[in-house]
Amino acid sequence: MIDSLYLPFDLVEDSRGAAGFKADDGVVYSAEELLAMILRYGMSLADSHTRSSIKDAVITVPPHFGQSERRGILQAAQLAGINVLSLINEHSGASLQYGIDKDFSNESRHVILYDMGSRNTYAALIYFSAYQTKEFGKTVSVNQFQVKDVRWKANLGGQDMELRLLEHFADEFNKQLGNGVDVRSSPKAMAKLKKQVKRTKEILSANTVAPLSVESLYEDRDFRSTISREKFEELCDDLWEQSLLPVKEVLKHSDLMVDDIYALELIGGATRVPKLQAKVQEFLGRKDLDKHLDADEAIALGSALHAANLSDGIKLNRKLGMIDGSPYGFMVELVGSDLVKDENTEFLLVPRMKKMPIKLFRTITHNKDFDVSLSYESAYELPAGVFSAKFAEFSISGLTETTERYSVRNLTSPIKATMHFSLSRSGLISLDRAEAVIELSEWVEVPKKNKTIEINANVLNVTENLNVSTEGSPHIESLNTDNETHSSDVNTEADKVEIETEKVLKRRTFKVPLKILEKPIAPGILSKEMLFEVKARLDELDKKDVERRRTAELKNSLEGYIYSTREKLEDNEEIKKISSHDEQQLFEVKLSEVQDWLYTDGEDASANEFKERLDSLKAFGDPIFFRLSEINALPAAFKSAQVYLGGLQKIVDNWDKNKPWLPRSRVDEILSEADKLKNWLQEKEALQKESSAFIAPAITSEDVYGKVSELQEKISRVNRIPMPKPKAEKTPTKESASKENTADASNSTPDENPTQHGQTTPEPYSAPDAQRVRETELHDEL
Repeated sequence: MIDSLYLPFDLVEDSRGAAGFKADDGVVYSAEELLAMILRYGMSLADSHTRSSIKDAVITVPPHFGQSERRGILQAAQLAGINVLSLINEHSGASLQYGIDKDFSNESRHVILYDMGSRNTYAALIYFSAYQTKEFGKTVSVNQFQVKDVRWKANLGGQDMELRLLEHFADEFNKQLGNGVDVRSSPKAMAKLKKQVKRTKEILSANTVAPLSVESLYEDRDFRSTISREKFEELCDDLWEQSLLPVKEVLKHSDLMVDDIYALELIGGATRVPKLQAKVQEFLGRKDLDKHLDADEAIALGSALHAANLSDGIKLNRKLGMIDGSPYGFMVELVGSDLVKDENTEFLLVPRMKKMPIKLFRTITHNKDFDVSLSYESAYELPAGVFSAKFAEFSISGLTETTERYSVRNLTSPIKATMHFSLSRSGLISLDRAEAVIELSEWVEVPKKNKTIEINANVLNVTENLNVSTEGSPHIESLNTDNETHSSDVNTEADKVEIETEKVLKRRTFKVPLKILEKPIAPGILSKEMLFEVKARLDELDKKDVERRRTAELKNSLEGYIYSTREKLEDNEEIKKISSHDEQQLFEVKLSEVQDWLYTDGEDASANEFKERLDSLKAFGDPIFFRLSEINALPAAFKSAQVYLGGLQKIVDNWDKNKPWLPRSRVDEILSEADKLKNWLQEKEALQKESSAFIAPAITSEDVYGKVSELQEKISRVNRIPMPKPKAEKTPTKESASKENTADASNSTPDENPTQHGQTTPEPYSAPDAQRVRETELHDEL
């Protein structure tokens, strides 16, 4: 089987007995190590796309992945520095994407998700429905889905179709080549042919005829051919019937008919093959197939929704409940002295399609240490590449010691052992803890019930006497004194009373933790030592990748600098104005020397060597090109500064007209700074004209713009001075107002005084009226 895949590398057995990948340099890489490289690269793409550092992820797995594969993926993620929130079955991710924007409150439906990828095919039966719940006091409908069943063929996929084409074209090339030469003997040639065969298969999905062309396939011989869709379908004739087996099994085990299925959604790249779609249509008896999901992205998009739901920083507005089930059933077997093999020591712990996550426990009556093994329910439905149903074994100790310690006590029942298991949402089952349960009875002294009641009653009577009301009594102090004395006597008497006790037989339960030691089962997962070694190797490879990319970038930069510089020296006539002929010739010699080194000794040079030569060229060339840029930039800067200074008087005139409050000293300071800048520009411009163009300029355009910016900032600060607020007039106080009123009254004539003309004086305000007046005044003030 392995030989038929024509892999461009060797598969060997690693130190733990698992498959390893041997590279050309002899290093053997584990599957977890290679997957960690892929995950690191994927996370780097995600970081680049989102412009942030991503550490958490949800990883999708095919439903047929067993315990070893799932644990291996988690270890690979650990090596890649990824915190896995959860593993999710591929069909569950696609179900999330299918149901997130649909409403199932009026109609529930059965949907089959059919996925054919590169190496496996499965069909999952999903039941979509809705349930009622309360939210903020209102009844709302929430959609949900439940995975009813999933069946697969782990060794059937699009790659099998490509291998049929590969064998066909290999035979055709051998016939063209003749001389008994077989192209299959060259892994490099077969790798090139496989790449083109994949492209040809994709073309056949849209066309009836597809070409194939490979340059220098073998022994410098080119290969060109064509194939029709009809011939391709003939080569894969037996695969079409096999592809329908997962759908048939799902319907068979769920007792459903084809008419009970609302839709069959196609996902996976291989489902684009027209013949496969025709076979599915024929089986369903339907004219059109359901293709509402993106065949390539549906699983990833749905899994992203699951990741958002598990994260703390994202809240989804749409709700869709998910009930996933375990693709495998799990058995538990207990082995130990005095343990008889029966339904108590060998039992089904997790049935197939059991809801995940879930916690379970089992209790047995036993008093000695024993072993626990976990295995798949059916030895005929094992994960691909697994030949033993048992995948985990544990040794539980401490039970014998606990039995010896408590056997001398008055046990009410035999000692028991309880094992606690958990099935995570990632589909991983584990033995979390174990404990011994001891039930015994002991004599315990407790107070007699009748004596306790009698004493409490006496104390209660005394308390009631002390609480008699003394309101209105002339001898309240003496009564209190007598009562206090009486109370102390009673308390003393109560203290002297001895509470009689009696012995009662009570039942007590103890739980003693037991030790759990996991036994290694080949090939097993990576040990801590191997993880440390693999991580160090991955980090070293990452450093080499960074250095390799840096080397390539610096080499390209050096080569680009040489070509662009030569182009400037040859095509730009103005360079003669700022660089002498000797300087240009010397620069050309340096460029030629570095270029010759680049294509000879520099082919395998390091990044630092490329950087050193690039820096040396720039150190010579940058001053030349700076002077070249200043030919036009410096005059433009002088002109811009002069124009700005010429318009400064308009700004000052505008201030005098519209902002008269601006301090005259600040305005004069601005004018003074402008005169200084004008003189500085004239001085520097004259100095620059006297300087040689072949040396560094006496002043740069950046210096000119910097001086102008300083003046602009000072003008801006003056311009932002706000207009002063007008002085508020003082309001007369109540005291001054009353004095003024008194003076007016004394100055008034007798005719103006109403009391002197027989008029009645108004009555003074009453207290409530005065209060209202004060409140009114307060409100007016507010």
